[in-house]
Amino acid sequence: MDPFTVAIVLIIIGAALLIVEAFSPGAFMVIPGTVLVILGLVGAAFPDILYSWWSPVIALVVAVPVTLLTVKGYQRLAKPEPPTTTVASSLVGREGTVIVSTETGSMKGKVKIGSDTWSATSDEPIEAGAKVVVENGEGVHVHVRRLRTR
Repeated sequence: MDPFTVAIVLIIIGAALLIVEAFSPGAFMVIPGTVLVILGLVGAAFPDILYSWWSPVIALVVAVPVTLLTVKGYQRLAKPEPPTTTVASSLVGREGTVIVSTETGSMKGKVKIGSDTWSATSDEPIEAGAKVVVENGEGVHVHVRRLRTR
């Protein structure tokens, strides 16, 4: 096949991979896309190089910095954050509202704390709608007491 035609095909495939990356960021198609576009442009300008041993050298010389820049770019765009999980023991002292009445010794009660709903128990029955404070927690259950108004 004619080297110029191969160069154009490489450019088209590389551009398609870059478009895929634009619509699906994080797929890392920018690396092979960039390598193919540059290799195609070099092949279009210098057709004799395309079928020589220079092609893999050019591809490697382009791929290494593009890979490093892509990884660094994505690290800046999506900084790692710790997971946002809540455990019952971290709720001690937080206030909430009873949404299903609590009973002594039963986990059938439900308490809304922030935007989360937790199974709850208490030392005394507490009706739905009452304000409570978390005394302690274990697993996915909390032990609450009625919040005394002053």
